[in-house]
Amino acid sequence: MYKIGIDARLYSQTGVGVYLKNLLYFLEKNTKRDIFFYIYLLPEDYSKVKFTSKYFIKKLTHSRWHTFSEQIDFARLLYKDNLDLAHFTYFSYPILYKKKFIATVHDTTPLSFKTGKASTKNPLSYELKFRAFQFVISQQIKNAIKVITPSKTVKKQLLNLYGKSIRGLADKIVPIYEGVDYELMKLEVGGWKLDENIKKSAILKRLTSNSKPLFIYVGNFYPHKNVENLIKAFAKVSRNAQLILIGPDDYFSKRLTQLINQLSQGKRIVFYHNPSKTELIYFYKNASALIHPSLSEGFGLPIIEAAYFNLPIIASDIEVFRELLGRSYISFNSLSIDDITKKINQFLSQRKKVDYANLLKKFSFEKMARQVYNLYQQMLVKPTGDRR
Repeated sequence: MYKIGIDARLYSQTGVGVYLKNLLYFLEKNTKRDIFFYIYLLPEDYSKVKFTSKYFIKKLTHSRWHTFSEQIDFARLLYKDNLDLAHFTYFSYPILYKKKFIATVHDTTPLSFKTGKASTKNPLSYELKFRAFQFVISQQIKNAIKVITPSKTVKKQLLNLYGKSIRGLADKIVPIYEGVDYELMKLEVGGWKLDENIKKSAILKRLTSNSKPLFIYVGNFYPHKNVENLIKAFAKVSRNAQLILIGPDDYFSKRLTQLINQLSQGKRIVFYHNPSKTELIYFYKNASALIHPSLSEGFGLPIIEAAYFNLPIIASDIEVFRELLGRSYISFNSLSIDDITKKINQFLSQRKKVDYANLLKKFSFEKMARQVYNLYQQMLVKPTGDRR
């Protein structure tokens, strides 16, 4: 029996957390019983994560990402468990771990958009953190036996960054598409309804009491998400429409609230923080369109989720969105406030229906988990069939 360790320390985080939940769910559901999976979890996730298979073993770690403890204590735990293969699912990993591992690199945004605006730390602390991050990710990509990316775009970006310094990198990188969160799909198929208390919330009552076009943004509010330009652009939309910014209540959302107030847009642009899966389905089903103004993405889960619910998409004209959606969306220059406004107005004047059924065939977390599992098996066995 082989032993594979999966770094699930970001299980409760947005983005990477969705990736982890779906990877683990479909691995447990579909893989053969020839491997023990050691799942490394932080204390806040350890008790709430449940596995039914005896081959999935929870391992408690107190070592958070980007910490000294990760470099020493987490590495020590991995060595103690004597893994045949480790899978690090985030940029951060213990560089002292020298055994065989695979890495998932979700995007290159932290390397491509170096800006102190994305951090609440002082400039010196931010610079030191950034330099450390640069070193760790370069070592991760150099030492991994395979690197999984969620798109061909991220593979291309990694080759541009490291292709000259890391021999054979092109053959090492394997793009594997992600999909729609299984929890959203199960709710959709099994029937869903909003809690009565949620229905009575001020925002939902306001939304359901009028027939104004309703646009949504779903995601974080980091600077590279470019929500600031979206707010400025939406303020210039002449039609009586609404925009809901769906995401976490944090430092960055509070800063955007100040901008909304400065532009006197408080009645047209509102936040909806930390939605449940059911609430998210409600917005996908009742919105007029999703707007995604990001400057950089590795994949774009909200875009694929919107497509699953046949919600029209208005988004940045960036390479990864063109890879995922082709021409099946209204694109804009994300650096041009005027162009964002223009494309929102264009949508309002046309309001065409969409059908993303054919497009969605290539996006599946279940298919992703099978491909990752096959990669595990390839890396565990030599061409002769012997264990390394």
